[in-house]
Amino acid sequence: MKAISSCKVRNLVLVAALGVSLGFVPTAFAGFRSFIVDPSSKAVVDIGTLGGIDAFARGINDAGQVVGWSRTSGGNTHAFITGSDGTGIKDLGTLGGSDSWAYGINAAGQVVGRSLITGDKAYHAFITGPNGVGMTDLGTLGGSTSWAYGINTAGQAVGISLTSGDKSFRAFTTDAKGGNMTDLGTLGGDYSAAHGINSAGQVVGDSFTNSGDQRAFITGANGANMADLGTLGGDTFAYGVNDTGQAVGQSNSHAFISGANGAGLTDLGTLGGDESVAYGVNNAGQVVGAAQIPLLPEESISDFHAFVTGPNGSGMTDLNSLVNLPGDPLTESYGVNNLGQVIAGGFVATIPEPESYALMLAGLILLGVVVPRKQNARPLASGLYNTQTG
Repeated sequence: MKAISSCKVRNLVLVAALGVSLGFVPTAFAGFRSFIVDPSSKAVVDIGTLGGIDAFARGINDAGQVVGWSRTSGGNTHAFITGSDGTGIKDLGTLGGSDSWAYGINAAGQVVGRSLITGDKAYHAFITGPNGVGMTDLGTLGGSTSWAYGINTAGQAVGISLTSGDKSFRAFTTDAKGGNMTDLGTLGGDYSAAHGINSAGQVVGDSFTNSGDQRAFITGANGANMADLGTLGGDTFAYGVNDTGQAVGQSNSHAFISGANGAGLTDLGTLGGDESVAYGVNNAGQVVGAAQIPLLPEESISDFHAFVTGPNGSGMTDLNSLVNLPGDPLTESYGVNNLGQVIAGGFVATIPEPESYALMLAGLILLGVVVPRKQNARPLASGLYNTQTG
């Protein structure tokens, strides 16, 4: 039989002991987590999860209530809402199916999104009452599927739905009670989608034109008179709008902000890379989204980082320069409220609780005393870090 050196014995015992210790704590791996970040104070709040390792935030109101979706302990994906300032995450349930997702929230805490219906046969848009209470099916424009992306202070929801016969997708808006789903039409093509709505009922989204191009649009009050926002070159998409009608989105692979009522697009640039996209804007014109950083020599594709700007889209700033979180950088931001609180997310390593560290440390100390005596070997640290000596 081949002898095993004392160094290898120590390593095997160490691994076994750590395995026992780690059996009492969560495995240290990365999950996608979402946070409220305050650029002014640099305060960061982890909104938590519904029992799984992931949570994706998509909307925030001025009370700091956050909505999105999270993995549950049972493995499903459910829409959630938090209390003020991101505390107290709560499962919103579903429309009878297995999964749901939330995308928008208004000042009263009404939430919109999509959910699988009973039997998981299709997705339907939903709206809730104040503070996320009571999920209601918004129906469709005659087709099998719909989902809602935004909601304003009056309770008007916007989104996308298949039309009768599932022939095409159309942007829609509803009345203030979430009823009377109305087709907003297109810019000439056979597709449109609505992503945001402000307090006046101005809607933004994107649509195919009759020439086959994809263009961002803005409407007048209550979804009337869809108009092309123009372009910085290439396809254009709009994802958010504030109460002055400033729209944000992406054109020619760059984030943009428009002037009031959608007039004129301004390129917001990037964080040093090639691409950027804007997802949210508040009434001061602060914009949030994701942008590529410079490409490193060893990389073929540069990373995206979450960004925030100053008023009217000025001064794009990497959110990671304002906070210090374990794990990978914050990669995306989908919303900013009128207090300047930003929702952002990224992959963050799970960190054992202090009690778990104490247990692990006790095991290491025990090994450091017992193993060298029994093996008449060098100190444990030598075996731990120098694996080539045995």
